[in-house]
Amino acid sequence: MMKTLSEVILIYFIVLFSTNGLFAQPPNRINWKEDLEVYKATLEQKHIDLYHTITKEEFFNEWNKISNNVDSLTDFEIVLKLMRLTRLINDGHTAVSLRNMATNRFPFEVEYIDKEWRVVKAIKERESLLKLSLVAINDVPIEEVSIKVSEVAQFVENEYSLKERTGSYLTIAEVLFHLNLIDSTDKATFSFRDQHNDLIIMELAAINGEVWERSVISGIHLTIPEIEKPNNVNPELYFTSISGTKALYINFESYPTFEEMQVFGEQLVSYIQENQIKQVIIDMRNNGGGDLYVGTVLAYTLNLADSIDWKNGVFVLTSQKTFSAATSNAALFKQLLNAKIVGQPTGSNPNGYQDMDSFALPNSKLVITYSKRLFRLSDQVNTALQPDIIITQKHSDVFNNVDTVLMELLKVMF
Repeated sequence: MMKTLSEVILIYFIVLFSTNGLFAQPPNRINWKEDLEVYKATLEQKHIDLYHTITKEEFFNEWNKISNNVDSLTDFEIVLKLMRLTRLINDGHTAVSLRNMATNRFPFEVEYIDKEWRVVKAIKERESLLKLSLVAINDVPIEEVSIKVSEVAQFVENEYSLKERTGSYLTIAEVLFHLNLIDSTDKATFSFRDQHNDLIIMELAAINGEVWERSVISGIHLTIPEIEKPNNVNPELYFTSISGTKALYINFESYPTFEEMQVFGEQLVSYIQENQIKQVIIDMRNNGGGDLYVGTVLAYTLNLADSIDWKNGVFVLTSQKTFSAATSNAALFKQLLNAKIVGQPTGSNPNGYQDMDSFALPNSKLVITYSKRLFRLSDQVNTALQPDIIITQKHSDVFNNVDTVLMELLKVMF
């Protein structure tokens, strides 16, 4: 029997829409119910003290809000809600890491310098952005943007790391999009101001995070003429003399192995003794942490050098980027080496939950970090390691590539 014209048209559209997915079965979704159970159970099992700030009842109430609504949320919306929940644990080492997530990002990085969000890194093709001040994203003032982003920023331990961590999320497209700050994860409009306060507005395309990792990155390099990095050294751990003085500069930006630090320490103390070094600066402003006990090897070897002015000659530089073991070692250097802390308060607390470990959720592969130990290295509770001498990087010096902190410290020392 022949079909009517209306029946033929109906069949045509059913086939058409089915092909285009309108009536097709939804793709396999991540089993977030199972992941959330693993998240909760594993944190309770492995964290040294999960409920040191948030109560168990409060944690479960927030967790239930996510679990009961997973079917109506996108994957990244669930991730953001987990980030908010994890922040309530109030532990800079317990966090939701995005390292296994495929995200897009805009082609620059910002840092909070002298009360402005300053571009400090950019892909080579966008290096003209360096040193500009970010003032708006899609016409939303950066103050408003940063407040919203700060609510989900991870690895936050105090008000100082809050600024540092917020900056690291300000250029992640998915974060901005799901906070309703931009219209897509592909592009956005950014407003900057240059050193003459002229407004620069440009539309920037987002790039894949892996593309960023493979790109040539240009950055700001702040220096002073008295300190030159030697050739053929580890850029994250080296020492050099400060010209015209009997002082030594140690750049301690990351932790080597225990054995490597022993070798470094032997070379260091030999140089100090041969050159009768009187003052030592240990720069830990960019040290995000590592093995606390490796840092104590540096203190041990320095303590062997009798030429150092142990009453007034040791200085440790810190900033809001000084985190975890670096904060702990800075606090120990203050005690063991009679060091003066110089610069800005640290991004973590010398008394706090540390020694980070992690696990991955079975379906989403989202990485969750947590604390295994509680360290108490200061009389100050729940606060950063505070400097004995506060020196702030000036934005005016940024344009001249001058390291304000080192420049002002040398004036104090000499």
